[in-house]
Amino acid sequence: MEKSEITVALAGNANVGKSVIFNQLTGSNQIVGNWPGKTVERAEGYLKFQGRDIHIIDLPGIYSFSTYSMEEIVSREFIVNEKPDVVINVLDASVLERNLFFTLQLMEMEVPMVICINQVDMARQKGIVIDEKKLEGALGVPVVSTVAVKGQGLQKLLRKTLEVADKKIKPEVIEYGEEVESRIRTLMEALPEIPEGYSKRWVAIKLLENDPEITAMMPSDVKKLAAELAAQVERIHNEPSFSVMASERYALSNMIAAGAQKQSEIKTSLSERLDSFLTHPIYGYISSVLVVGGLLLWTFVVGEFLSDTLTNIFGFFQPVDPQFSGSIESIIWNGAFGGIVAGLTLVIPFVIPFYLMLSYIENSGLLTRVAFMMDAFMRKIGLHGKALIPLILGYGCSVPAIDSTRILETPRERLLAAFAISFAPCAARTILILGLVALFVSVWWAIGLYALDLLIIFIMGKLALKALPGETTGLIMEMHSLKMPSFRVIARQTWTRTKSLIYLVFPIYIIGSALIQLLYALGLLNPVSNIMAPLTAGWLHLPVFAGILLILGAVRKEFILLGLVSLVGTDIGAALTAPQILVLTLVGMLYFPCLSTIAVLAREFGWKSTSIITLANLGTALFLGGLFARILPFIM
Repeated sequence: MEKSEITVALAGNANVGKSVIFNQLTGSNQIVGNWPGKTVERAEGYLKFQGRDIHIIDLPGIYSFSTYSMEEIVSREFIVNEKPDVVINVLDASVLERNLFFTLQLMEMEVPMVICINQVDMARQKGIVIDEKKLEGALGVPVVSTVAVKGQGLQKLLRKTLEVADKKIKPEVIEYGEEVESRIRTLMEALPEIPEGYSKRWVAIKLLENDPEITAMMPSDVKKLAAELAAQVERIHNEPSFSVMASERYALSNMIAAGAQKQSEIKTSLSERLDSFLTHPIYGYISSVLVVGGLLLWTFVVGEFLSDTLTNIFGFFQPVDPQFSGSIESIIWNGAFGGIVAGLTLVIPFVIPFYLMLSYIENSGLLTRVAFMMDAFMRKIGLHGKALIPLILGYGCSVPAIDSTRILETPRERLLAAFAISFAPCAARTILILGLVALFVSVWWAIGLYALDLLIIFIMGKLALKALPGETTGLIMEMHSLKMPSFRVIARQTWTRTKSLIYLVFPIYIIGSALIQLLYALGLLNPVSNIMAPLTAGWLHLPVFAGILLILGAVRKEFILLGLVSLVGTDIGAALTAPQILVLTLVGMLYFPCLSTIAVLAREFGWKSTSIITLANLGTALFLGGLFARILPFIM
């Protein structure tokens, strides 16, 4: 009997076009959030086809079903626990052999499958032609060729998907070498009742691979047998059983691909020549620096220009500087209006343009090249090359930077990256450095603060690396062909990422700005400032009113400068000495992430990790601030 609604999972390696297929099929009928209890993004959508409702889940791009990354865990848990009616395995036609490695693992799970050979047009440009019928015969499941960016083949893909769902067509068993296969059969016969959703063959293979999660589910006699059989395989091949299984899959992938595709001789394409330049031992670093420099130029220079322009435009309607006197209604409205302007001057100049560029370099293939070239440098603070992108974004704003750590593989790497980002000199901190130090001390001291900040990021990153247990994962990314990405895909990815930040940032800016101004106007901040006097006046050698400035800066770093102007006027040099300006700027730069940054940290990593990061920022700021307060008067 036909089901009126079926669930389909899109599975495959990264950069094979899954997201393009997902967007083409679901259009605007999409929901994007996180997997329950995980920081990994979950995208699902709906469509109607031939009178049937199809629910599509776009699984993260992965290369295996191990438990080394959160993406791999959520993908295999979804297939096992949710039991989708069909899994569409998307492959890149130009690198068929490499993609089949994951296909064989899906087939071991014995789930209803359709193989989608995507980007066949790109493969033809390389002289590669894939015979659908031969591949279908070798794998025992339906195979459909597509060019997703043009919508070609998607109707046929949906028809085959419904056919597989109705007939519950499962892949045939493809056997490995006899020394491995015989032990898989032995384990399958010895297995008791297996957990619901798992296939016996898949469980047996995972036991041979010493998968910790599957092994923990088994009784002691099965664990013992699996360990003995795995040891036998290791003695035969003189390598770990996990590596033996990987070799078996690659051997089969090679044989299947060789029988299903033809390769003709072609000239080296422009894409391949450009690829050689981008990964060259010398020119590759130059191109990576240019890409990174371009991103920095946009977030730091162009973004700041657009932000100032928008602030001036809104200033025609109403001043956006903090208001500390007048009626309560006007103070609250001024704070709320300032919060709206703050949100708009964050999202429009920094978030949207950067996410557009991030989506472009992700989908074009540039990101993998830059990450590959910068991997060795990033490993010095326990991260790999992909972490460079969030760190760069941190120079514009910490909020989207921390949000974009989702491109990293493990929770540990995301947390390390977010920790480093919390110290990065974002645009608001830059305003503080330029508006105080560069203007009232000297440009060279401003540059010195920037250099100090970079040194702090490196040192704190090294300390965090020692404090967080675990190993840094290897940089494993598919080097797919360079291409011009679809603007529709870029626009949708940008909007999806921006939308979640809008819902988070605007309420915090609006409520936080209004509340701080109201508390000050009511005289409630002065007592707090007096309580902070031992810290501000005693330890940091600053005026007592600096406590108010630090409270204001907790909402937005620029409020330190704006609040100072409100309190002492524009002649800041007469109210503070040069060492005091430097200490105030240093502490304001480091002491506390702004409220929106704390909110996104809490959303991504929980309040415990957020508290540790915040305390690390505060401790570093106060230690260095007190140290500089005692040293600077002797050298200035």
